[in-house]
Amino acid sequence: MSMTDPQHTNPVWTGRLAQWRTSILTRCRDAGAWCVALIKGPSNTLPLVPSENIAGRALVTVIAIMTFLAALTAVSAQMIASAATDWQTSVATEMTIQVRPVPGRNIDQDVSRIVSLASSFKGIREVKPYSRQESEKLLEPWLGSGLSFDVLPIPRLIVLKIEDGTLVDSAGLRKAINDQWRHATLDDHRVWIARLAAMARSVVAVAVALVGLVMVATALAVAFATRGAMAGNRSIMEALHFVGATDAFIAREFERHFLILGLKGGALGGCLALVFFGAAHLFASTWLGSPGGEQMETLFGSFAIGYSGYLAVVMVAIVVAFLTALVSRITVTRTLGTLT
Repeated sequence: MSMTDPQHTNPVWTGRLAQWRTSILTRCRDAGAWCVALIKGPSNTLPLVPSENIAGRALVTVIAIMTFLAALTAVSAQMIASAATDWQTSVATEMTIQVRPVPGRNIDQDVSRIVSLASSFKGIREVKPYSRQESEKLLEPWLGSGLSFDVLPIPRLIVLKIEDGTLVDSAGLRKAINDQWRHATLDDHRVWIARLAAMARSVVAVAVALVGLVMVATALAVAFATRGAMAGNRSIMEALHFVGATDAFIAREFERHFLILGLKGGALGGCLALVFFGAAHLFASTWLGSPGGEQMETLFGSFAIGYSGYLAVVMVAIVVAFLTALVSRITVTRTLGTLT
């Protein structure tokens, strides 16, 4: 009998699990009922703030634009960071040897000897030398296909594939190459990896700052809209205040109104962001055959946002909606404190 069997058969544990399950379900049901009640409001009273007016529609438009910009920034930063991670992974598993042509030396023999030397080092699973034709092929996207490369000192490349989880003595390999072939250099791409990591961190930091600025702008727009709505209904609020209505009741009415506007604007902006990325993915798929399309896919991927991208858009929309309600409540509560 295992040690965990008594825990499942003990009536004390069974009772505790039942209590915890009941408590969790009750709290979830109460939270759902609170959200529904906040959005629907009292069924037997008219809303303190009109649900449909020009100012409300304008605020929904502003919130939708802010949500679209925030979602666009967040998902774009996520795509670039993911692409940078893929670049780092790809670059970290390869090293490159560049052999420059030198008068008086047979470059083919040099390449063959360097391949034999590199293959003898531990951790290198594959050594692939590029022929002259393959090296010229690499230059065609930049120099064109009709150019004669006979007069150009085109270097030869040797790509070294590294085994996963293995450290290669790159310093020893570099020294062995430099001792015998001064015209050959080993590049382990450490500088590129460091630059890619720095770029990914910079992009994420800039994206966080931009999303923060968008949230601040949204909060300011909601605060001004709340003050405008309160100014238009000041006499009603004063009457309610004097007959005994609490500040919490009035603030809750405004919070409900602006939460609905925030949900509408957030949903609209999120849908626009998803449509934008869907159209970008479709355009990238049709443009993939061109050299520019291949370069764009290498840099940014195929514009397929995946589950994490959809989750980011939904989270941005939800945060904007609840930020709208929170800013509205704070603004109303502070303004009501000035009423006498």
